[in-house]
Amino acid sequence: MSPVTVIRARPGWVPLDLREIWAYRELLTMLTRRDLTTRYKQTILGVFWAVLQPVFTMIIFSILFGKVARFRIPGMEDAYPLFLFAGLVPWTFFSLALGKASNSLVGNSFLLKKVYFPRFIIPMSSTLAPLVDLLIAFGVLLGLTFYYGRVPAPAIVYLPFFVMLTYIMALGMGLWLSALNVQFRDVQHLIPFITQILMYGSPIVYSSAVFLDSPWRPLFMMNPLAHAVEGFRWCLFHGAYAVTYSPDASTVWASAIAVAILVSGAYVFRRMEKTFADIV
Repeated sequence: MSPVTVIRARPGWVPLDLREIWAYRELLTMLTRRDLTTRYKQTILGVFWAVLQPVFTMIIFSILFGKVARFRIPGMEDAYPLFLFAGLVPWTFFSLALGKASNSLVGNSFLLKKVYFPRFIIPMSSTLAPLVDLLIAFGVLLGLTFYYGRVPAPAIVYLPFFVMLTYIMALGMGLWLSALNVQFRDVQHLIPFITQILMYGSPIVYSSAVFLDSPWRPLFMMNPLAHAVEGFRWCLFHGAYAVTYSPDASTVWASAIAVAILVSGAYVFRRMEKTFADIV
C-alpha cells in the first residue's frame, strides 16, 4: 500500500520558516520578472514611466512650494527642485511597492487556489520589482545633482542602508495590508489614504529642520520614512545638508521600529495565510 500524506494547517502562531522561502527562490524570481514585464509591456515610453511620476511631481511641487509658498531649505536654498527630487525618489519607490504589495494577494487569487507555495513570495515579489524603477530614477537624480553643480558626498556609501530601510517599511506594511485586504476588502480603499498621510508626515516638500525646536520632533523622528528620505539626501549632499539632518540615535530607534513592523507583519501574514485560498 502506498504511503498516505496528510496535510493539515498548523494551529496557533506559525513559524516564518525562511528556509522554505529560500527553496522557492526561483518562483520569487519568476514572479518578479513577470511583474516587470507586465508593467512595461505594450507601453510607448517603457521604462521612462519610472521617472515621469517623480519628475512631474517635482515640477508641480517646485512651482507650488518653491515659487508660490517660497520654501527655503537650509543648505539647499538655490536647489529646491533637486531637494524635492532627492526625496521623491525613495518616496515613489515606497508608495509604488506598498500599493502593489497590498493588493498582491487579491490580484493573484488564481495562484492561491491552484498550487501550494509560500504565500509570502507574492507580496515580496511585488516589492522587489519597483527596485528597478528606483535604480532608473536614481540615475536621473545623479544627473540632476551634477546639473546643479553638486558632487555626491563620500557619505553616499551609506545610501544602501537607507534604501534597505525604505524597502523594509514597504514590505512590512505590505504584509500587514495584503493579509488584511483578503479578510476585509475595505482595506483597499484605505491604502491611498494611508499613503497620503504618510507622505505629508514625511519630509518630502519640507525638511526635518522645521522640527528642530519643536516638542513634536521626537515623535516625528520615530517615523522610519522620515529617516529614509532625509538619509537619502544626507548621503548625496552631506556637506550642505548636514546642518538640517544627520543620522543619530533616533535613526537606530526608527530602524528598530521598521524591523518590528516587518517581523510582526510577517508573523500575522503567516498566521492568516492558511485561510487565504478559502476567502480570496
